[in-house]
Amino acid sequence: MTRYYFDLRDGEELAPDEEGLELTSVQAAQIEAAKSLADMVRDAVYASPSKYKSRMAIEVRDANGTVMQVKFTFEVEKTLQ
Repeated sequence: MTRYYFDLRDGEELAPDEEGLELTSVQAAQIEAAKSLADMVRDAVYASPSKYKSRMAIEVRDANGTVMQVKFTFEVEKTLQ
């Protein structure tokens, strides 16, 4: 098994993962990153509903470096009525 680290990026802020998780494959790491990112987005929407633009990502790495980046961009564009 490989230890993967999931560094959280919210805009320009980066929170490195110091512990990581041991997973069986890069596909398992991708699934874990997608689930975690969905949780981050949900929490951000509830915490700051007036924030209409957000870029979030999870940068996945192993002992050799970056494996992938899972990104989410959210923007609300209001129309005048």
